[in-house]
Amino acid sequence: MNSAAESFPATPPPPNIALLGFSLECNRSAPITDRKAFTDALYLDAAGIHRELDRDQSGLPATLNGFCTEMDKAGKWNPVPILLAEAPPGGPVEHAFFQEMLATMRTGLNKATCIDGVYLCEHGAGLSTELDDADGAVFEMVRDVVGPDVPIISTLDLHGHVTPSMQRAVDVMIAYRTNPHVDQRERGEEAAKVMNSMLAGMKTHSYLIKVPMISPAVSLLTSAGPYAELIDYGQSLARAPIINISILAGFAPANASTNGMSIVVTTDASVDKAYQLARATARHLAQRAWADRHRYTTQLTSLDQAVILCKEVLNDARKPAIILADVADNPGGGGRGNTVFILRRLLEEGIDTGTLGMMIDPALAAQAHDRGTGTLFRATFNHNDPIRFSEQYRVNVRVLKLNQGSCVGRRGVYAGRRVNLGLCALLQIEGLQVVVASARHQCADPVFLERMGVDLSRLRVLVVKSRGHFRAGFDEYFPAEQVFEIDAPGLTTPVIRQLGLTRVPRPIYPLDPEMQWLVPE
Repeated sequence: MNSAAESFPATPPPPNIALLGFSLECNRSAPITDRKAFTDALYLDAAGIHRELDRDQSGLPATLNGFCTEMDKAGKWNPVPILLAEAPPGGPVEHAFFQEMLATMRTGLNKATCIDGVYLCEHGAGLSTELDDADGAVFEMVRDVVGPDVPIISTLDLHGHVTPSMQRAVDVMIAYRTNPHVDQRERGEEAAKVMNSMLAGMKTHSYLIKVPMISPAVSLLTSAGPYAELIDYGQSLARAPIINISILAGFAPANASTNGMSIVVTTDASVDKAYQLARATARHLAQRAWADRHRYTTQLTSLDQAVILCKEVLNDARKPAIILADVADNPGGGGRGNTVFILRRLLEEGIDTGTLGMMIDPALAAQAHDRGTGTLFRATFNHNDPIRFSEQYRVNVRVLKLNQGSCVGRRGVYAGRRVNLGLCALLQIEGLQVVVASARHQCADPVFLERMGVDLSRLRVLVVKSRGHFRAGFDEYFPAEQVFEIDAPGLTTPVIRQLGLTRVPRPIYPLDPEMQWLVPE
């Protein structure tokens, strides 16, 4: 007679899932991203990731947080932390440091015993000083270590670039669907569900098409417009056996051979003609995107018109408050967050009421802390920053409030995420208030200003250094019709022809407006 142990199959051990990622949105015109940019932002080894997993996880990217939470819900599993490296958008990462990161990841994967799956928390628009496809290098390294049969799943920013190297190495790529990116946690949860399906035996096919078009960042919102319609239409097609449809518009300032729109369709390989369905769906979406290429346009408000708007709002209390978005100096796209074009113009025009946030100037923030609250001194913006567009500007300021350290975002893309802004100061310049921070983050969450004593409900004019993510943070006070994107100089200008794109594949729209393109067979 068989024993009980012989009568029932042994319960399989919980799966071991490796967690790692390299996340950097690269603007080739921005200063090179070095080791310090990562260690100041997010550079967690295995022990550091474990510490975050054991507490509230607010120090982790929202995608990874969502992935881990969903894996916990599904049953027992063993996270195998390797390395998480994330820096603010900037120039290409130093290649030597990038290679060091790759080596650290490889060593960690090799040391891990019996990896059953890999989750990659990536951006997708990474460059090194020697590579245009840094994310592809990460993906290929992981596949090389774990072999052909271990499922690898990655989440990507919708401003990423998918390459053939990435597609060959990873089973499923899941891009955000929202811009501002308020669905990061949900995409991490989706990645976990797909991982569990693959651990249960599901195999996948994917098909990639690159559409030769570069789009202005301001035309890529997903509340309305051609990109919103394309993503919504894609999701209407995403039913079994389609596992995922991701449409990544790309990041124009990357200025790389990888630029262009990426459409990736992934299907369940067990279904008859799954590959053909992935191919046909991707081709159909590519044709639709190309037919709409003329709709991806830039409509900015001139500085002259911005001044008129400010005066109208300040002179007529019946008019709604406004946001002026300094889209060309977006720290979330590689801008330094310190250009003074709008600030200087408002002061010259006698605009004596309003708030600007945030100027990124560590030296000025430190000087304000040294002087103390209530002091008046002659400040120099950009005293130590010789970067293009970062012009110096000298003006008398009064220190109204000081703050430092971390806060937790409350709305939009930073909601629930711990963010360290470094030394911060609220300065008054004539009638204007300026929030100065040390760590480079775009002004996308109201808490960044509220912690400095700014009452957003009373503001009539707010200037934010952000391209679009501020919309999800500040919409409780400033709905879309009260937002104006300003045409000023900067490293993140949405005017494609001002970006100096020399490395993108040609022909490409709109640099080659008369080009013809047919979806490849």
